[in-house]
Amino acid sequence: MDIVYVNGPVQNGDFSLAERPGKAVGIRIAEALNRLLGLAPVPHLWNTVTLAGDVRHRGAADHDTVGREQREARALAAKYAPGPVPGSGLLTDTGPAVASLALEMIQGLLADGTLAVREMAVRLCVRCGHMTGRGAAEGCRSCGNGVTRGAYRALLVFDRAEHRPVLERADFHGAGARTPVHLLNVAHNVPRRLVLSRTRDHGICLAPLGLEGMVLDPRAGLHIAVLAAAAGRGAGQPVAGVLAVMTVTENAAAHVAAYGAPFRRHGTTRLRYALHGRVPYDAAANARLYEVHRAEAVRELFTGWYLPLCAARERSGVSAARLAGLLKFLRRVYLARPATPRGEVLAELRHQAAVGDMSWVMDARALACALADRESGIGPTGSVGPTGSEGGARS
Repeated sequence: MDIVYVNGPVQNGDFSLAERPGKAVGIRIAEALNRLLGLAPVPHLWNTVTLAGDVRHRGAADHDTVGREQREARALAAKYAPGPVPGSGLLTDTGPAVASLALEMIQGLLADGTLAVREMAVRLCVRCGHMTGRGAAEGCRSCGNGVTRGAYRALLVFDRAEHRPVLERADFHGAGARTPVHLLNVAHNVPRRLVLSRTRDHGICLAPLGLEGMVLDPRAGLHIAVLAAAAGRGAGQPVAGVLAVMTVTENAAAHVAAYGAPFRRHGTTRLRYALHGRVPYDAAANARLYEVHRAEAVRELFTGWYLPLCAARERSGVSAARLAGLLKFLRRVYLARPATPRGEVLAELRHQAAVGDMSWVMDARALACALADRESGIGPTGSVGPTGSEGGARS
């Protein structure tokens, strides 16, 4: 089965990656592991279906001259400034390939009974028609109006009680990693019937299914974006199957997993989660840290490559107190790295990367091999943009 790592779509909020590099941790993990496996770079994935995005667009002074898609595209390009958008490109959760795959999957899931369209009681804003929920009246978060009315509306639903658990140990990628029991419990505590359609100005339109004015819930859509990115890398060549491994924090996984349950498998492609922690980039930006340890030469390598890989190993997050020790370890291994990686060590390292065993990041011999392999064709950089060579990896 082919393995490919893909970042969990990053929400296209009001920030840049230079200002908040922590948003790029999942992207950097995916790029580093794909590069180690010899894979071509995959697009960076972004989540654009947000209510906040709707509100920002409606309130913009150039609302009448700049469309929502164009506004999202401009915001995404600005994320990478002052550098260019990565050569592998960007893929959003409303891209044509994602929308096409979404409708194909939903129609198939409707046909086999996994999903259904049902009339349900909802609350609608009397001013803009936004669906505010199914329970007690709440204010409208779309236009700010405080008055809602009861109505019945056809919705796309997933009745999880009729299917397997929404999240299982097998849905996580990581050989030797502990089972995230708390995440399984959180996912299982969602409502028995999940609504997968939402009222948004922007998203994957569900009108072809008879759900006028509704789009697919973004928590489901981001899973389909990962599947679409994995399918796109095959270049039409038949494979036995593809395992798309989505890098994601524990908090994000808890929020989206239940809604993605029907969308973690399509044809021969399967999706798993690779959990990662956060990186203390504010502390890592302290220039004194690199001066004290005479490690300025590996600063970009440390922040842009090694720390994200450590976060994939330490799923609860990298402690700021550990930065000095990790930096010294990387510097020592970097200075002793071989000119070229040893074949048998590289083969074992690639096997570990394929099965999600991240223990190698603290193994001096394996890390030295990874550094040598990384430099063999690209040289040491810490950029967010992807690097890699053509090829494939199987497990």
